[in-house]
Amino acid sequence: MNPLTILIIDDESQLRQMLARLLSSEGYAVTQAENARAGLKALSRNDFFVVLCDVKLPDGNGVELTADIRQQHPDTEVIVLTAYGNIPDGVRAIKNGAFDYLIKGDDNDKILPLVAKAVEKARLQQRVRELEHKLAAGTYTFASITGRSPAILQAVELARKVALTDTTVLLSGETGTGKEVFAQAIHQASGRRERALVALNCSAFNRELLENELFGHVAGAFTGATRDKKGLFSEANGGTLFLDEISEMPADLQAKLLRVLETGDFLPVGDTRPQRADVRIIAATNRDLKKESQTGRFRPDLFYRLSVFEIRLPALRERTQDIEALANHFVRYFSEKMNKQITGLAPECLNALYAHNWPGNVRELRNIIERAVILENDNKLSLNSLPLELQHSALRSTENGDRLSAFDLALAEKIHILKVLRHTGGNKSEAARLLNIAPATLYRKLGEWGM
Repeated sequence: MNPLTILIIDDESQLRQMLARLLSSEGYAVTQAENARAGLKALSRNDFFVVLCDVKLPDGNGVELTADIRQQHPDTEVIVLTAYGNIPDGVRAIKNGAFDYLIKGDDNDKILPLVAKAVEKARLQQRVRELEHKLAAGTYTFASITGRSPAILQAVELARKVALTDTTVLLSGETGTGKEVFAQAIHQASGRRERALVALNCSAFNRELLENELFGHVAGAFTGATRDKKGLFSEANGGTLFLDEISEMPADLQAKLLRVLETGDFLPVGDTRPQRADVRIIAATNRDLKKESQTGRFRPDLFYRLSVFEIRLPALRERTQDIEALANHFVRYFSEKMNKQITGLAPECLNALYAHNWPGNVRELRNIIERAVILENDNKLSLNSLPLELQHSALRSTENGDRLSAFDLALAEKIHILKVLRHTGGNKSEAARLLNIAPATLYRKLGEWGM
């Protein structure tokens, strides 16, 4: 983005040209627009740090336009131009996100310093966003993918190789296996890393909204479409578009996606002129797309186009040797985030994680560790901080002679009490009688265990 770009939206050509000459003399690159439609079109094609916008426009209201500009271009500052006596318009515009307002006729001593301040704020916002982008890029790299199991190492190796190309990638695997993390890492290792990675969950929208999100629309395309809107293909131009749950895309949109993949052309909703986009597609699915295509639920031609390079991500139960490393990674992450001093996992806690089947995969593990860190008061994550389901998994594992140690006296006591409770069907009075302890003692122990 040119740090000196200014857009002036005003239907009074004499005032517009006067402002343009004034700002150009200060080194700004100025673009002019005579109405709201032309202004939005200019914004869709170029990035501007500051917009000077009149309140009274022939095809719109600058106060409302301010809200639209700030929503679609959050790094762009808006200065509203209002006639003398219409200061309330300026105040309303500020509530809609405007940087400030100017009364038409103000001298140059007010205009130039105000524009300079707005430009400086916009530049600061850009630097912050760039820093956030760099931090995010450091978070989602192949080095950040935790695990040393053969299954995950093979997936990473395939992803590293395909990242260097522009080939379409299909990430398959169960829900929660880390498909978006892989998509981010592929993008960051590619030649497109300086441009955007835009993500879309295809199951989150109905057919009409999904088409609009993907391809955008032109003003008048449908009721309420008062101005052009860029779709994600335009947003991701030069970068990567990650389409999650691609199997949920309706059949007619699958045909349109196939056209984009083959030609690079797409039609915004309501438009007759095709637009072009240089976008790399990374798609993801938790279904067997080959079977879906054979049964007619997914277009075979699109499946073959997407599956040029397929990477299957293993379920967590297929890489159990990575559970400890993943759990410790999440413990460190959430401990730092919550300002806690938890340094690892107690042996019985780790063994409970090994005993679980993990139907929700890495995402389930992450959520469970986050919850446990919130509950834990010690410097090691304990069994008591885990959900009851995992505690019961640990009990069953011990009964079967698996990983849990019988030398832990407190754990052995807990396992024995839980076993008796299972025998009594949860009847605590009967369990206390069989254990030969007072009911109050049983209740106290269950309370200590969060049960």
